[in-house]
Amino acid sequence: MRILVIEDDKSIAELERDYLEINGYECDIASDGETGLNMALHNEYALVILDIMLPGIDGFELCSRFRAQSDTPVIILSAKKDDIDKVRGLGLGADDYMTKPFSPNELMARVKSHIARYDRLTGNGGSKAGQNKMLKIRDLEIDKDSRRVFVSGEEKIMPAKEYDLLLFLAENPNRVFSKEHIFDRIWGMDAIGDVSTVTVHIRRLREKIESDMDNLQYIETVWGVGYRFKG
Repeated sequence: MRILVIEDDKSIAELERDYLEINGYECDIASDGETGLNMALHNEYALVILDIMLPGIDGFELCSRFRAQSDTPVIILSAKKDDIDKVRGLGLGADDYMTKPFSPNELMARVKSHIARYDRLTGNGGSKAGQNKMLKIRDLEIDKDSRRVFVSGEEKIMPAKEYDLLLFLAENPNRVFSKEHIFDRIWGMDAIGDVSTVTVHIRRLREKIESDMDNLQYIETVWGVGYRFKG
């Protein structure tokens, strides 16, 4: 498997590459945003590790533009430690956010976890006979074979976690799930993060599938409890 590291600090990039190769991955390195975005969009990568403070296109813009065309897992690895930066990164579609200085072993654990989860969710799930391959709720259609989502016939590009969250809620209509339950179900009990990630992903889903944010048709908030998909 090949991983793309987009990092302008040569010593950090080489450290990431060394640990990735020790763990059996191939690694490409880009040292600026424009080159990194071009490589990410025109090559097959299992995962992208992305810095924020890059020359040219910064990491936030890069993540947003990449997410519009690909659901490949993205881990942001940045010196920016404020919660607002973490929320922004996750809100733009990153699957994870780590801060520098970082533990190389922890980074490798997260890399393996995200790749394994992505492969599991996009891989050999089509063998269960008798399952409905298309889930349709009003103007929303979810194609479980291809992991594609359509609203009123228009395809909505979704990264892996957004798709997983939408499918989970849509397959369990009219049930209320707490943020903690959703986080454990979608990210896994061993995931590193917090339930604020759920709030960010719910907001992004609504922006894509709801036609009127003042009159929600699909995902509603049950105040003090969690979220419910309206069947």
